Amino acid sequence: MRIERVSDDQFTIFLTFDDLVERGFTRDDLWRDATNVKNLFSDMMYEASTELEFELEGLLLVHVHLMQAQGMHIIVTQKADPFDFDEEFIEMEVLLDESRELIFYFDDFEDVIKVSDHLYTRNIIDGQIYFFNNNYYVLLEQKDLKQNKEDIIAIMSEYSTPSIITSYRLKEYGKEIINARAIEKIVHYFHPDHS
Repeated sequence: MRIERVSDDQFTIFLTFDDLVERGFTRDDLWRDATNVKNLFSDMMYEASTELEFELEGLLLVHVHLMQAQGMHIIVTQKADPFDFDEEFIEMEVLLDESRELIFYFDDFEDVIKVSDHLYTRNIIDGQIYFFNNNYYVLLEQKDLKQNKEDIIAIMSEYSTPSIITSYRLKEYGKEIINARAIEKIVHYFHPDHS
């Protein structure tokens, strides 16, 4: 579990799927088992508040973003509340959404070229490539995937690391290298015999 303070009233938590398994959860439990999920979030809030010395009180807005290959990115915002609650009182409003995209980062562009060749042979031709914080990022959306998502995740994981950076942040702060049909273009330029 990785915890980071964003501001005086906000912090983020990133949990990998391995972290969730260690806590006794599967991905499906998050959608089905509301009571245990609430307990999971409560435990994480207290762990984070202790580590960051962040006073938890009043209303917390918890936005949970499930990322396809990476895990769970949680943004916690403490809302100023007009009611004067007892200091022990905490109320959580949880919003849960699931990403429809895969984002992986690469240390070296050579690895982007290698994985593109593998993806192209599986009829994956779309995607976008960005450069951000000295890494190359490949973004594939759900509509770009022509086959089993887990197979694509396995191939990508051989050459790269799942990213916890969202596509919104990449598009805002990263440098766009290829904005569409990235896999096809990489193969065309670096493996012309395949295209």
